[in-house]
Amino acid sequence: MTDLGGFNDHVARIDLTEGDVQYESIDDEDAKKYIGGRGLGVKYVFDQGPDVDPEGPENLLAFMNGPLTGTQAPMSGRIAVCTKSPLTGTVTDSHHGGWSGARLKWAGFDGLLFEGQADDPVYAYVEDGEVELRDASELWGNGVHDTMDAIEEEHDGAFGKNLSAMAIGPGGENGTKYACIVNEDDRASGRGGTGCVMGSKNLKAVVVKSGTRMPKPADPERFTEGYQQAMQLIRESDVTAPNEGGLSMYGTNVLMNLTEEMDGLPTRNGRYTSTHSEADEDPSAPNIDAENVSGENVRENILVDEPTCHSCPVACKKETEVTYEHKGEEMNVRGESYEYESAFALGPNSMNDDRDSIAVMINKCNDLGIDTIEAGNMLAMAMEMTEQGKLDDLDDDLEWGDTEHMIDLLDEIAHHSSELGELLAKGARRIAEARDAHDNSLAVKGQTIPAYDPRSMKGMGIGYATSNRGACHLRGYTPSAEILGIPEKVDPTEWEGKGELCALFQDLHAISDSFDICKFNAFAEGIDEYVDQYNGMTGLDVSEDELMETGDRIYTLERYYNNLAGFDGEDDSLPGRFVEGHEEAIPGQGGSEGELCELEEMKEEYYDRRSWVDGVVPDDRLDELGIDVGPGTGVSSGEGAAPADD
Repeated sequence: MTDLGGFNDHVARIDLTEGDVQYESIDDEDAKKYIGGRGLGVKYVFDQGPDVDPEGPENLLAFMNGPLTGTQAPMSGRIAVCTKSPLTGTVTDSHHGGWSGARLKWAGFDGLLFEGQADDPVYAYVEDGEVELRDASELWGNGVHDTMDAIEEEHDGAFGKNLSAMAIGPGGENGTKYACIVNEDDRASGRGGTGCVMGSKNLKAVVVKSGTRMPKPADPERFTEGYQQAMQLIRESDVTAPNEGGLSMYGTNVLMNLTEEMDGLPTRNGRYTSTHSEADEDPSAPNIDAENVSGENVRENILVDEPTCHSCPVACKKETEVTYEHKGEEMNVRGESYEYESAFALGPNSMNDDRDSIAVMINKCNDLGIDTIEAGNMLAMAMEMTEQGKLDDLDDDLEWGDTEHMIDLLDEIAHHSSELGELLAKGARRIAEARDAHDNSLAVKGQTIPAYDPRSMKGMGIGYATSNRGACHLRGYTPSAEILGIPEKVDPTEWEGKGELCALFQDLHAISDSFDICKFNAFAEGIDEYVDQYNGMTGLDVSEDELMETGDRIYTLERYYNNLAGFDGEDDSLPGRFVEGHEEAIPGQGGSEGELCELEEMKEEYYDRRSWVDGVVPDDRLDELGIDVGPGTGVSSGEGAAPADD
């Protein structure tokens, strides 16, 4: 057990096969080594074993909050969902904001661990330190939005007042590999297929009812000092300042125009580095305008509300409303989540600059419970394959930017209601294998890239390649330095130093994900504020170096899991069109003219920083970090890489 502040020392282990719920304490050493949230969740998943079938009953699905979740700490409304990914086969963690993480803490829990598989659909009801499994047969088959309406009515509660819910839609029920979990206000644990795992367990939703019972700091004076300093920095930041900073004014989509201007916006399935890229005698060059789908355009024309998450002064959520005609039917759509990544994938990467159609598709993805990034990138991949004749037997009229077809295909992907929809539901890696379309895939370890071109931002190149959950910007957000100059400006097209920079951000984000607080605080806060708030809440007295080592430990544990699951340095790759020396390389254009990613040089620098051997964690590195679980990798520092499953 642990008596650290910020913990309830209460975790539910739910066996869905038997319909049984057991309660357990948290190991004190694990709490200190892995913090909570992502770190502790990954440790639970690791202990379950890396050889499990992601969609089998033995896979663990962990909903975890951290010691700062639900506290007064700024932006502390996050929750981590940790499991083995059906999309990538790696360990994965996916987070969402809103109120469900805080409410789970206030209901008396640090985490919920689901294993097994229910015979019939169920949902978990959480209140006052207890979990009850209830029949969900009437909810099964519903979209997320109808599910939320039914839950709110059944429990005589109100979302945002005393009730939270996290649910899946048809995507998760039908096994779409990138299905997600959506909470009551359209915040999604979007990446890695966590909703697919939830669906495989016949678990429709997790419902939490609670009052507001914020944890009290073990050292109030130190916590208050850290909190006040953090709030001051947030108010002073050009990015996070309430009602002034770019993130507060325009949400994450403030980045659309910024990346476009620096020729760092992957367009037309990543062939181009912006929508204004031009290539001599190239009829396929982009003819759309990213500004049409930018945060500035959204704010001026379709913004209707700016709600916020627990304890967040920034309010980056942008709620929009549009009226849109689809196949002669007028649709009125209001919803959150007009995010940069979503707008990129369903927009420029699919050659679409119709702002309102993107709002419709984002809302549809949320209702269907599928990841907007992956869904948009699957459409772009299919458009390129169609152009090349690789889908002639399934669909020969899917054209770039065909919004009518795109909207329909989202339904087909979630319901597996057409041959093409069923194929796209499998994810890029499986599509590439089935259709000899590896050159069309923008995936790393099976997960496709987000909205930062690695030819233009070399830090993202090594970040995508070495992310433990597949291509991802949120494992180590180097654009903070490459675009925004935080903590200092670095040349985005320079590769030297990016391995070191990437590892630093990866460790820092592993810490914030384990607290669990929003990454956007890192645009203002630093390790000093992290240390004061963490020590103040828990009663510990860790130093900055010790906390950074904890981030390293968490990231290394994830890599160790992946090594045992069969991944090594060969899997730390990038799509060929981005890589220097690759036969499929397509150099950048415009301000990124001629740029390609020097992947091998950056990997060497990165592995040296991590003390890994060809992507594998040596046994002596495990010992140094105090990771004393499992059989080891069979590699010692200085030796050549051994197979990961030795």
